[in-house]
Amino acid sequence: MEGEKVVVDASVVVKWFVEEEYSKEALMLRDSYVDGAVDLIAPSLLCFEVVNALKYSGAFGEDELKEVLRALDDYQITLFDLEGGYGEKAIEIAMRKGVTMYDAAYVALALLQDATLYTADENLLEKVSEFKRVRHVREFTL
Repeated sequence: MEGEKVVVDASVVVKWFVEEEYSKEALMLRDSYVDGAVDLIAPSLLCFEVVNALKYSGAFGEDELKEVLRALDDYQITLFDLEGGYGEKAIEIAMRKGVTMYDAAYVALALLQDATLYTADENLLEKVSEFKRVRHVREFTL
């Protein structure tokens, strides 16, 4: 069963593996995906960003990071490569909103896939506040 399309960014997915503020909401979103209530999508850079953030957290060694990577693969989140109209939209957002291409890729995907992007990145939320499809993970409810 396919549910509502939801884009998750690395700031949310990292919270699946480490206890941080809003981890409870991030885990609720993950569990909603596992239960089939939502369909998770993300740019293909998601795994790079998550593993990198966990590496630099200092809490994960090589073996643990490999386990995280396997877990991310097991979730089978639908990933999108940055190409064509999607890539162009991400560039527009990055240039016009003053955000990184990484962040713009998540926003563009949400806009083009008629999905909601959940993030814990306050800076991103401030810069793209006009896009109603971008929300803080604390707002996630079923």
